[in-house]
Amino acid sequence: MPSFRDTAYAAFLFDMDGTLLDSSAAVERVWRRWCDRHGIDAEALIAVCHGVRGEDTVRRFATPGMDVDAEAAWLNAAELEDVDGVVPIAGIHDLIAGLAPDDWAIVTSAPRNLAEIRLAAIGLPVPAVFVTAEDVTKGKPDPQGFHLAADRLGVAIGECLVFEDSPAGVAAGNAAGAAVAIVGPRVPAEEGRYAIADYR
Repeated sequence: MPSFRDTAYAAFLFDMDGTLLDSSAAVERVWRRWCDRHGIDAEALIAVCHGVRGEDTVRRFATPGMDVDAEAAWLNAAELEDVDGVVPIAGIHDLIAGLAPDDWAIVTSAPRNLAEIRLAAIGLPVPAVFVTAEDVTKGKPDPQGFHLAADRLGVAIGECLVFEDSPAGVAAGNAAGAAVAIVGPRVPAEEGRYAIADYR
């Protein structure tokens, strides 16, 4: 498979969790606690929660009468307190260090306060264009976030490369019309233009 470094792109649009950093241990710890509180099948939820806004996952698994907003707030508060085991994807610091501020953006399903804490935990800066859960009305797999990032950077989405690790994120990148680089093992390589284990 070709390397993404062999093609010139107007901008790189990065997902965060699983793409810039590995937060899977923390994410799954919190979701398991939430599932235990409500008698929900944790394995079924964890199989589909990565790359999706927390509120959308809560809505999908909500029990009758559940207050989705309150539960999403509980999840966010719990995740803010748990950055144990959050680590960078290998090579990401060197890649980001070589990019100009208008060459990249983050498009994450995480709320802004949580995204900032996780980026700080691995020593990455908050980019000039930073699209978080609050910035969109439809989360991934809807492409709205990637279109918004490209617009804010002033580039055409078709000239961007999206880095994603989850089925929802890859679907969003493809639906947006961007090239997609799949990071890690969660999505079959053939669903993207590139497939990488890390950035080394």
